[in-house]
Amino acid sequence: MNYRENTKTEITFPDPGLARTLFGVHNDHLHRIEESSGAKIHTRGNSVIIEGDSVSAELAADILNQLYALLKEGYPVYPKDVDYAANVLSRDSSVNLKNIFLDTIYITSGRRTVTPKSPVQKEYIDAIRKYDIVFGIGPAGTGKTYLAMAMAVAALNKKQVNRIILTRPAVEAGEALGFLPGDLAEKVNPYLRPLYDALHDMMNFEKAADMIEHGVIEVAPLAFMRGRTLNDSFIILDEAQNSTSEQMKMFLTRIGYNSKAVITGDITQSDLPPSRVSGLVEAKDLLSDIEGIKFVFFTAHDVVRHRLVQKIIDAYEQKEQKESP
Repeated sequence: MNYRENTKTEITFPDPGLARTLFGVHNDHLHRIEESSGAKIHTRGNSVIIEGDSVSAELAADILNQLYALLKEGYPVYPKDVDYAANVLSRDSSVNLKNIFLDTIYITSGRRTVTPKSPVQKEYIDAIRKYDIVFGIGPAGTGKTYLAMAMAVAALNKKQVNRIILTRPAVEAGEALGFLPGDLAEKVNPYLRPLYDALHDMMNFEKAADMIEHGVIEVAPLAFMRGRTLNDSFIILDEAQNSTSEQMKMFLTRIGYNSKAVITGDITQSDLPPSRVSGLVEAKDLLSDIEGIKFVFFTAHDVVRHRLVQKIIDAYEQKEQKESP
């Protein structure tokens, strides 16, 4: 039996205004930290008293001190940032949140700037800056496509590239798009909708529509990349686990001068028939040792959706574990 001694720690935050922001509306941030750490937190003016076992109390204090340091740097801490901070520090107390959260991607829109929320997300955007071809592999909800889109929009706004190309396999339709009703756009749009959603989160609808109309941003199924050479472009291949070996080779050999490609996918969720090899799985095996290509691997710990999503994932995983022989 592991015995942890109960402790009581008081922390005073010098700036009362920042302390109020740190605590959150009706102390909501503190309640979130209590839930994540297992410690009890009481306030007294601009001070907090943390009670709990040594591990819980130390985690709560670390979260509060690091979030306060972010506030001092002008970073606006929101409830979801508290959850991200607790998630990161509960797994690795050596992490400095400022090195992650203050790495800002300026997408030049009316919305907030985009920042990484975990060490792996930080590694990912650093890789996109440094390498011409980056693979982001891991489960849904880890920010693979969203961060790649933010980096693409930032590169376009800085005139580092002339266009953005967004593509994904239309695997459910196979090669039978011609049998679907409607014109080409109506046939492929259902498969490309997630890319449009991410794009419209980066810029207003009218601006995005104008750029698409003038070819500055192109959204197309993967099959339409054949026979092209893509220069001066930022290219994102999403849901790459659903590409075939042939499609992946075709895509990677389209990349031209002054172009950057980000390939995202979850190798555990391929919709290809069992007889077909996933192009993403094959690329991971064939290309991981090639200089100039970077693979970044995400896990369920990097999920940055609503905090209830992680609880739902955990519940289903526990059910599956109970049912497995």
